[in-house]
Amino acid sequence: MKKLLQRIKALLKRILKRSASNFQQPSPLINSQLETSIPTLSPRWESGLVLVCSQCANEQLGSTASEDLENWLKSRLKFEGLWGEFRVVSTSCLGICPKSGITVVIVSNGSHGNSPCLIVNPRRDRQLLYSYIKQNQG
Repeated sequence: MKKLLQRIKALLKRILKRSASNFQQPSPLINSQLETSIPTLSPRWESGLVLVCSQCANEQLGSTASEDLENWLKSRLKFEGLWGEFRVVSTSCLGICPKSGITVVIVSNGSHGNSPCLIVNPRRDRQLLYSYIKQNQG
């Protein structure tokens, strides 16, 4: 019995030693060469990225309400020549889930990660939303 316990202890030590050495080795994904090899560029839509939740409207206003809002915003931006500066994108759930309205987030270079979530009525508030988007024009 004593020999069995000694063998188990030795086995546990080897296992712990292996896991400790694996833990200390840097991951191949964390490599400075990898970080510098990923290309970066400045997007055309530097003034703002408008994220329109496609899930909000599915349950409340009909499945096309967010799509209609998104298409209206795109058309309006194109009509006024701002389509290159702004980009309107449909996104899945943003985790806000308002009881009425659609969640819209406007991400711009000047927001520094502090982009408010707007809850808009896709029909009544669209002009107000558009004005808010234009305020972010840089």
